[in-house]
Amino acid sequence: MCPRRQFDRNRVRMRPLSERENRAAIERDHVDPEAPPRAVSGPAEVLLDDVAERVRTARAKDRSVVIAFGAHTIKNGLGPVLNAMMEEGRLTHLATNGAGIIHDWEFSFLGETSEHVERNVESGSFGNWEETGYYINLALNIGAWRGLGYGESVGAMIDQESLAIPSADELRSFVEASLREDPERSAAAADLLSVLQAFPLKPGRLEVPHPWKHFSTQATAYRLGIPFTGHPMFGHDVIYNHPMNHGGALGRAALRDFLAYADSIRRIDGGVYISIGSAVMSPMIFEKSLSMAQNLAKNQGSSIRDHFILVVDLAESAWDWSQGEPPEDDPSYYLRYNKSFSRMGGTMKYLQMDNRDFLLHLRQRLKGTES
Repeated sequence: MCPRRQFDRNRVRMRPLSERENRAAIERDHVDPEAPPRAVSGPAEVLLDDVAERVRTARAKDRSVVIAFGAHTIKNGLGPVLNAMMEEGRLTHLATNGAGIIHDWEFSFLGETSEHVERNVESGSFGNWEETGYYINLALNIGAWRGLGYGESVGAMIDQESLAIPSADELRSFVEASLREDPERSAAAADLLSVLQAFPLKPGRLEVPHPWKHFSTQATAYRLGIPFTGHPMFGHDVIYNHPMNHGGALGRAALRDFLAYADSIRRIDGGVYISIGSAVMSPMIFEKSLSMAQNLAKNQGSSIRDHFILVVDLAESAWDWSQGEPPEDDPSYYLRYNKSFSRMGGTMKYLQMDNRDFLLHLRQRLKGTES
């Protein structure tokens, strides 16, 4: 059987990130945690009050409070609001997709993010930016060998503004010494060795300045020791365009993050799960993690029942999800993420709201419980 032809990424011309025109600038577009959100009334106000009280109760009982979000939460400049909530001890876990990881990194490194997709695909430049592909992939390649997760690897690079490059001899010795007792770590070292052979780097500390790291949610989580997990899908993100990209390293780091996320869901009974603007990633990883967690609970004679799920998005839905799924002739039936979460037990609510307003309302209500 003849091997199938594959695209050669080494032939793609990468351009300096400084040449890219961006749509978002963190200095200009970040959201101040003290900024007033737009006023709400009626059911939305009641629900926001309820969510804040549930978060406060969950934290008092040391249960999980997880926020999972799509990339727009970062791209819309909400990192400082999430950072304030972490600093104040409100959150136990944050999760995002691969694009959320990238936008947070580009804000930290460049101060800008969000390129013009249609225009840049036409010119052949979309995603083909040297620093984004090089540094994020290098952080993941090194992190996978060191046993770090996806978000943790990038968060550490931002926070420390550097990467520790091992020598080729160190990696060869590690491969040989650990092959018998720890073949997985041996394989990770071999993968990193192959990367360093393709991209020669001087061993030691590689300085990677991040002038805007104080805006970074990944770096803040890393500094505070709060799990920030990345949940990518192969081929979905621009870092796959760069030849530094290595599937084995991505898989190891992403798997570690999935299992860290699942461990947080194991403690979701009595806790709160908030999903913001994520139609696929958040519901998909939640349902698998909850099933595994429920399996452990059942084996121990208990059950996960007292969890609260809030789904926040801009799509309109008039359906009362506490009544189960709507009929197939109702447009709300096709809000797939709501349907997924409505099957997850506990209590599930849907809030149609802009992510800026929601996070500001939640944070300010939580601050109000201190007085």
